[in-house]
Order: sequence, then C-alpha cells, then structure tokens
Amino acid sequence: MMDQPAASRPNPTRLAATLTLAAMSLGYGVVQLDVTIVNTALNAIGTSLGGGVAGLQWVVSAYTVAFAAFILTAGALGDRLGAKRIFMAGFALFTAASVACAAAPNAATLIAARCVQGLAAAILVPNSLALLRHAYADEKARGRAVGIWAAGASLALTAGPLVGGGLIALVGWRTIFLVNLPIGLAGLWLAWRYADETTRHLEHELDLPGQLAAVAALGTLAGALIEGGAVGWSNPFVVAGFVLAAVFAVLFVWRESRATQPMLPLSLFEERMFAATSLVGLLVNIAFYGLIFVMSLYFQQVNGLSALQTGLAFVPMLGAVLPVNLIAPRVAERIGAVATIALGTALGAAGCLAMLGIDRDTSYLAICLQLIAMSAGLGLLVPPLTSTLLGSVEPKRSGIAAGVLNATRQTGSVLGVALFGSLVGRSSAFIAGLHASLLISTGVLLAAGAMIWFGATSRARQ
Repeated sequence: MMDQPAASRPNPTRLAATLTLAAMSLGYGVVQLDVTIVNTALNAIGTSLGGGVAGLQWVVSAYTVAFAAFILTAGALGDRLGAKRIFMAGFALFTAASVACAAAPNAATLIAARCVQGLAAAILVPNSLALLRHAYADEKARGRAVGIWAAGASLALTAGPLVGGGLIALVGWRTIFLVNLPIGLAGLWLAWRYADETTRHLEHELDLPGQLAAVAALGTLAGALIEGGAVGWSNPFVVAGFVLAAVFAVLFVWRESRATQPMLPLSLFEERMFAATSLVGLLVNIAFYGLIFVMSLYFQQVNGLSALQTGLAFVPMLGAVLPVNLIAPRVAERIGAVATIALGTALGAAGCLAMLGIDRDTSYLAICLQLIAMSAGLGLLVPPLTSTLLGSVEPKRSGIAAGVLNATRQTGSVLGVALFGSLVGRSSAFIAGLHASLLISTGVLLAAGAMIWFGATSRARQ
C-alpha cells in the first residue's frame, strides 16, 4: 500500500489545536447554556418543588453569583497548577452538579447544586481561554479561534430557552440538567486526549483573604439587588446589604493593594486596554442580559406565550449571533479590534432605540429585526473584546486576565437582571419599565463604545 502524500496528511499539531478548541467550546457552551435554559423551567420547578417566587429567583441567581465570585481564583488556580488539570476538574464538577440538580428533591437542594454549578462554571471559562492561548500562539489564528469559541457559547446561550422549552414540553424540567451529561463527557475526553498542559507556576500562592472578601462583596451586592426589587430599595435589610457590599469591596481593594501575591493584581489596570475592555464587558452584560430577562417576561406575562413559544421567539437571535461571531475576527483584522467593538456596541444600541415603540399589542414581527440587531452587536464585539484583553497581558497571566473579564461580565449580568427586573416588577407599569430598560441599555452600550474608542485613541497618542 502506498504511503499517503505528505502534503495531504493532516497536521497533527493543527488537529490537536482544533480538537482542543472543540473541547474549550463545549466547556464555555455548557456554561452559557445553563445561564438561560433554567429561565424557561421556573414555573415547572415551582410547581414541582415549591419555594415561592424568592426561591425561584435564587435558583437563577445562585448560579450567576457563584460564577462571578469564584472566577478570579479559578483563573489564578489554573495559572498555578496548570489550566488543563483545572479545566478538567471543573468540567467533571459541573457534570456531577448537573446530575444533582436533576435529582434535587426540594428547592433548597436545587439552589445548593446550582451554587456548585456556578463554581464549576467559574473554573471552566478562564481556563478554557488559557488553553486556547496556549494552543494558538499566532495572534491572528488565536483571534479566529476565540471567535469560534464565542460562537459556540452564543449558540448555547440563545438556544437555551428553545431547548429548555422543548424538553419541558416533551419530558419534564429535570431533563434540562441531564442534557449536560453527554456534553460533559465529550468535553472531558477531548480535553484529556488533545489539550496540552500549560506551564505551572507553583510560586503563585492563592489569595484566600482576597477571595473571601470578593465572595462577601458580590454575595451581599447580589442579595441586596434581588431583595431590593422584591421588598423595596429603602428596606433596612436592603440598605444594610448595600453598605456591607461597599465595605467588603473596599476591604478587597485594600487587601489586593497590599498582598504579596494578590488574587487580582491591581497593576493589571495600569494597562489602559485591559482596564477598558474589562469595563466594557461589565457594561455590555448589564444591557444584554438585563434585556434578555425582561423580554422573557414580556413574551410570557404580557403576550401569554408558553415556555416553548418563548424559546421559539428567541430563535432569530440564534440565527444572528453565530455567523456574526464567526466573521467578527475577520472584521477586526480589516478595521481593527477597537473599531469592531465600537461598531458592535453601536449596533446593539440602535436595536434598543428601535424597540422604544414596543407596547402590549406590538406584534412579534415588529420587534424581530431589533432583536437581531441587539444580538448581532453582541456577537460582533465579544471575540475582539476577549482577544484584545488577552493580548494586553503577558501569557503567564492569561488565566487571571480571562478571569477578570468574565468576573466583570457576570457581575454585569447580576446587575442588569436585578435592575431591569425591579423596573418591570409591577404588572401595571411593565411597559414603562421596559421602555426605561431600553433607554438605560442604549446609554450603557453607547458609553461602552465611546470608552473603548477614546481609550484606544488616548493610548495611541501617548
């Protein structure tokens, strides 16, 4: 038998990088899937397990709060012990927690399992980015890989309501967690077989006091925001929660400024592009995730759609995000990453502005293009935003840098859902609250675009 010509043989290095990308995309995708899929199951979970409205809010928020609170330490842990080792541990934990969610006998157990899911998600995301950076040394190739990684996550994010609605209608709410089992097993095998371990930096110590302060700050802030929307912002316990959050935040900054090996090196923010991209990630998620939450309520509470119908209503977003994610790196190569990020924020803001005429009897077709514009803006800006942040730090800090970006983005998600949820909390004022949410989102997105544009211009002048 003749040997295969060398030119036609698959490049083992390229093949390993491609399959590593597949594993990382599965890791990030399953994390994003669980951000949205649970929203479609809340009524079914409440009927099955009880717990009231507050309990259902915590089923959603426990995941995001744990995600945001632990992501910085998870990134640093990957830098210390090796990103592959930590990534695989996170994937195994996420899969096990998903099975625990599916088997939960009561609301308290489900909330606890969702916290573990959030912790595992915090482990997966920064270490998947660190492994991508390790697999793709070339900046252009890395930018395209990040685009594919983000596309898979965007696909999972927007498919969540549709998949959740279908599973609930056909089988039941517990299956929305069991769907993570085959994804987890496939991701674990691909990572074990093809991903290369990153350099271990055992000299890096974990900043446990800083981690405790971060968890306390984010936890009390999230709790105050969630309860403030339910019982009123002037409630003494809510006010006390905000005060405690501020105190813990100050303690966190104080600790990080004096620690020998801080969890969050404040010196990172001396790099203008790192600071700008981190803040843009926060602002974009306030707008996007806040509006996803509000529009889910609009479709179900105002228009009376079922969980499955609500999922179908978000399908246009699914059709827009994926191709835009894939072309974003090429757009960034042509016009520059900063211009691409600014263009994405402008497109999202335009979609928000165009929806200001929405009312109770507005047809779905009248808002479909606006939903597409909003999601396309997000799809356009996330890959260059991520790649720009990773490129602004040295490789050995890629894990902690990815952790900062995702911590700010998840914090933005908590803020957006809590703020916009409080604006539409009363059914009699729902439309007015929706309009206010759209105006806030427009302002936030335009501010993010201006920040990255003028920040880059100022840096270039210097």
